[in-house]
Amino acid sequence: MTAHHDHDHGHHHGPHHHAAGNIRTAFFLNLGFTVVEIVGGFLTNSTAILADAAHDLGDCFALGQAWYFERLSGEKGNARYTYGYKRFSTFGALVSTVLLLLSSVFILSKAVPRILEPTRPDAGGMVMLAIVGVAVNGMAMMRLSKEKGMNTRVVALHLLEDVLGWVAVLVVSVVLLFVDFPALDPILAVLITLYILSNVVRNLKSMLPIFLQAVPDDVSLDTIVHEIEGMARVRAVHHAHIWSLDGEHNVFTAHLELDCQPLPEVYASVKDEMRAIVRRHGLYHSTVEIEFSGEACRNVLPPR
Repeated sequence: MTAHHDHDHGHHHGPHHHAAGNIRTAFFLNLGFTVVEIVGGFLTNSTAILADAAHDLGDCFALGQAWYFERLSGEKGNARYTYGYKRFSTFGALVSTVLLLLSSVFILSKAVPRILEPTRPDAGGMVMLAIVGVAVNGMAMMRLSKEKGMNTRVVALHLLEDVLGWVAVLVVSVVLLFVDFPALDPILAVLITLYILSNVVRNLKSMLPIFLQAVPDDVSLDTIVHEIEGMARVRAVHHAHIWSLDGEHNVFTAHLELDCQPLPEVYASVKDEMRAIVRRHGLYHSTVEIEFSGEACRNVLPPR
């Protein structure tokens, strides 16, 4: 017999639709400004701005797929995806992280040669574009900065890179109005890109345990098992597992071996205590197999 405890398994659109709406706004802001960047890059003869435009085109793709996956992650389960689509949001975050990694490598490939052979662009035009770039990307990033999902956090990192990039362009363009030092632009671009790459590595380290179904850092499996073993009538706990669907919603399964053939009221009491433990630890979903005294565990294969 399986005792099934389910937390918030309904169809909750609110948080996902709010996050998806913010990603959508960021997507259209970024797409519109990318067009402005391409035109402005040619007009100012600035390879730095054109490189940013190429990077922002990649960001547009990242934002577009993040918008799609964030909306999809709020859908309820079906016969194929029984847990729903929550992990699709994490998959979107992984795609965005890979794109961020590739775009950073692209920027480095353009910036390093410019350190050796710098070119002088139209500094005045760069100042104007940089001010608009900081404002547009900053506005988009602020809309995403308060969201909790990993997908939106990674997208916000994309936009943070854009904001820092435009701040660098602004600083460099102002300096170039007064000082003949064009190599400053690619030097700052390299420093910013290295900073962003450090965040990319941090995001990858936080995502890989989710895909590998590791126990989340904010939950102690030993503590939960110890609490269950302290329940009346529970002799032992085995096959206990905890993993996360998307970095926020955790799933718990376990086998409980009772020391008796319980009466209905005792069985109901065990279920109530389990429900309390699940709620106390903020578990999204739990499934518990109840094994009576002397019953063989169904996960143990019989000898051949």
